[in-house]
Amino acid sequence: MNIIDKYSNDVTPTWCPGCGDFSVLRSVKAAASHLNIENHNLSIVSGIGCSGRISGYINSYGFHSIHGRALPIAQGIKLANPSLTVVAMGGDGDGFAIGTNHTVHAMRRNINITYIVMNNQIYGLTKGHTSPLSEKGFVTKSSPFGCNDSPLKPGLLALASGASFIAQGFSAYQTQLVDLIIKAINHRGFSFINIFSPCVTFNKTNTYEWFRKNLANIDEDQDHDIRSYRKAMDKYIETDGLFTGLLYENTESSSDGDLNNRRGKSIANQDLNILKDFDNLMKNFI
Repeated sequence: MNIIDKYSNDVTPTWCPGCGDFSVLRSVKAAASHLNIENHNLSIVSGIGCSGRISGYINSYGFHSIHGRALPIAQGIKLANPSLTVVAMGGDGDGFAIGTNHTVHAMRRNINITYIVMNNQIYGLTKGHTSPLSEKGFVTKSSPFGCNDSPLKPGLLALASGASFIAQGFSAYQTQLVDLIIKAINHRGFSFINIFSPCVTFNKTNTYEWFRKNLANIDEDQDHDIRSYRKAMDKYIETDGLFTGLLYENTESSSDGDLNNRRGKSIANQDLNILKDFDNLMKNFI
């Protein structure tokens, strides 16, 4: 039996044939298998959109949340049960449009969860209009004369917001992608992976071929220091964000997740005591 079958269920993905999300799904399963995470210790939280369906395709605890709200739910799960491996997943529209506020604040809290964005630079489920990561001039059904807005830069936003692990992958480079996900899950703190995951139906510009021609692999750059915040910023600007590999990892910053987990346990114990007191009080009236 294939080792990743442990994380497979009977639900057949409904993505378009060739969608990059298939590779992301397999990579998450392969990473979980490599780390030997038990099914009941893995929690996948997803948002809305094509990518949001991924929580139903993995044999683990899954939560298909509402649009842009995967991260607050993932943080709540981690605080309630720190022993779980929590992975939030969603698309670029989910994480950087309606969910931008949650993304920024989750990054600065540095809670020990992993956030994977399947970035196809378009809204696929709603049939192909621009996302916050679409390039200026990008032509879609909703922007027939080209997108007027400049795109957000997810890696720069993550650096500025305090994420302690930042990487980028590409659906076609599965070996590297699995390695990045393993490293992200092992990292103590907030891990962010932006994955270029082509939409083969609606995005005819940012194709597999286009990414192969334009992406640099910074894992092969021996001069890049992943521990340097400044070099990470410089590398992102130098490549204009068109790279795969580990951009930045800060292993010395304290994980607010550890502190928040202690707070969460304390609050939970207080709530339990309050409920016990209330229960004893009510007994006097029954």
